[in-house]
Order: sequence, then C-alpha cells, then structure tokens
Amino acid sequence: MIRTIRFLGAALGGLIGIISVIAQLAVFQPAPGAAVLVVAWVVAWIVLGYTLLPYLTVIPALSALRAVQQLSTAEFVTAIIGLFLGLLLGLLLGLPLSNIDGPIGTVAPIGISIFLGLAMVGLTVAKRHDLITAAESMGLIRRPAADGEGGGIPRILVDTSAIIDGRIADIADSGFLFGVLEVPRFVLDEVQRLADSSDSLRRTRGRRGLEILARMRKTGTTPVQVIDEDVPGTPEVDSKLVALAKKNGRAVLTNDLNLNRIADLQGVRVLNVNSLANAVKPALLPGEDLKVRVIQPGKDAGQGVGYLDDGTMVVVEGGAKAIDTEVDVTVTRVLQTVAGRMVFAHPRQG
Repeated sequence: MIRTIRFLGAALGGLIGIISVIAQLAVFQPAPGAAVLVVAWVVAWIVLGYTLLPYLTVIPALSALRAVQQLSTAEFVTAIIGLFLGLLLGLLLGLPLSNIDGPIGTVAPIGISIFLGLAMVGLTVAKRHDLITAAESMGLIRRPAADGEGGGIPRILVDTSAIIDGRIADIADSGFLFGVLEVPRFVLDEVQRLADSSDSLRRTRGRRGLEILARMRKTGTTPVQVIDEDVPGTPEVDSKLVALAKKNGRAVLTNDLNLNRIADLQGVRVLNVNSLANAVKPALLPGEDLKVRVIQPGKDAGQGVGYLDDGTMVVVEGGAKAIDTEVDVTVTRVLQTVAGRMVFAHPRQG
C-alpha cells in the first residue's frame, strides 16, 4: 500500500510541478538553460511527492489505527466521552468568537474546537480510573459482578506459565479456586506464539495450554474469561500482569518464580501452583520408613536419587549401588527449597 501511495505522490508531485511551470512560464524563460531548470523543477516535485505523501496519509492513519486498537474498552469509551465534551465546549466558546470580523472569526472557532477536543480526550483517558471510581461512588454506574449476580467475587489474573503447566484445570475442578480466572489478551497471544513455535516442546506445551483453556471455558467449574485490558507502554508480560493486578486488587495465578518475587515486592497477592503442590504433599518426619526406587546417581559420591509418587526427590545415602531397584529407607532429614521438598534418607538396616 505504501509503495502505491508513493507512486501516487510522485505522479501528484510531477503534476504540480508541470502546472506550476505552465502557470509561471515567464519566470523560467529568461534564464539561460531554461529547459534544464524546468526539468529539475519537475523532478524535484516528483521526489517531494514520492517522499512526503505516505507521511501525510497512510503512515499517520496506520499509527492512529494501531493506537485505537491498543486502547482498552474503558479507555475507548472515556476517549469518546472526552471528545464529545471537548467539542461541546469548543462549540460554546466558538459561537462568540465567530462574530469577530476577519480571518480570526473564521479560524478561531475551528482552532478552539480542535484544541479542546484533543485536550479532553487526553484528560479523560488519563483520569479514567478516577472518573469510574467517582461515578461508582455516586451510584451513576455499577461495576458488573463476575458471575452476573452480586459483587465481591474475586478475580484472578492467569499467567502464561500456569496455563502451559496444565495443572490449572485440575486445581480449578477440585474447587479450591474461588472466583473468576481472567486471561489477558496479551497472555493469550503469548500462549498462541508458543503453540506456533518451531521448537517441538514449546509448540506442544502451547497447544496443550490452548486446549486446556478451551475445555475450562466450556465445561470447567471455575469461570474463565478473556479480557482486553492492557498496559500501554509496558512491553513485558510480567510487568503488565502486576500492573493490572495492582489496579483493581486482583491476584495473579502463576508458577513463575521471578513473577512471584516481583509481585510480592509490589504487594500483589500471588497464587503459586508450585507452592500449592508442595503444601499438599504429605508431611515426612525424620525416622519414618519409605520404599523408593533409586533411578540415578546423586550429586555426591555414593548417593542415589529416587522420587516419590508426588514428585518429591529422595536422596539415598549409599544408594548408588542400588540403582534400578526398590529399597527400604529411613528418613533422616527434610529440606524445603524454592524448587520443592527434598528428602534425605539412609537404607533401612535389617
């Protein structure tokens, strides 16, 4: 499209150059080498039209379209209201100005309307949250409840990591999540990019995440909504989630450790899937007996490593020689780490 506009600009520039030459032919005739000057004049107009026309038409229009697409519903509505109020003020102020004689009476009403319209658009968009809060406090509007009846239903923003992890569906079906799961559009776009990735593992996880979301929206016990809210000027997904959560007091559902830390630092409540998984694992105390299958050598010499059914790692001292066999062990100590729970044990004697 831009290439077509450039060629149209070149044609328009050439036409303007030729018309100006014809209209002021007397200016070029007395000069020596008038033909060269005429050609240079027309070529200059062609280059000017080829260069400038896209920046006067298509490029500003596309930029404005992208800006409108990035607006949330609340921002768009407040922008329209602000534009209406600005034009109304411009009309009221422009009527007396139009009585002034001369060019001022013609230009001033138009200028004041444009200025007030743009100013009110920027003002209402910038203060939209305060305006909505004030309207709610006066009873002019009422924020719809998440389930359509009553208020106070918690809203939980869902991170990409929680979607592609897959456990979110089981947690929701268990009834432990109370409220509405909200998936921002930019998170859904990130999952879609994973589903379209050239890497087979990332592609599989992305597609599984999309399938899980589709199933939860159709048959899940916990409502799932896709929202169009965004944070313009913030490119990182984690920062956008934290900003949205802070704006309306929502929680964030994730299993991303870095996002967990960032949200904690900014006072945002985090529902960490890994923390929940660790919390529901059965408690193990020193002296308890277990049966574990050693599957690989440990980090230190002589150690063997196995896993319980819930994924808990068990480090067996002296278990390197029992790889691929089940051994009876006695728990010696339990460590809770960021990655999860680690159990250290010795082979049971006798």
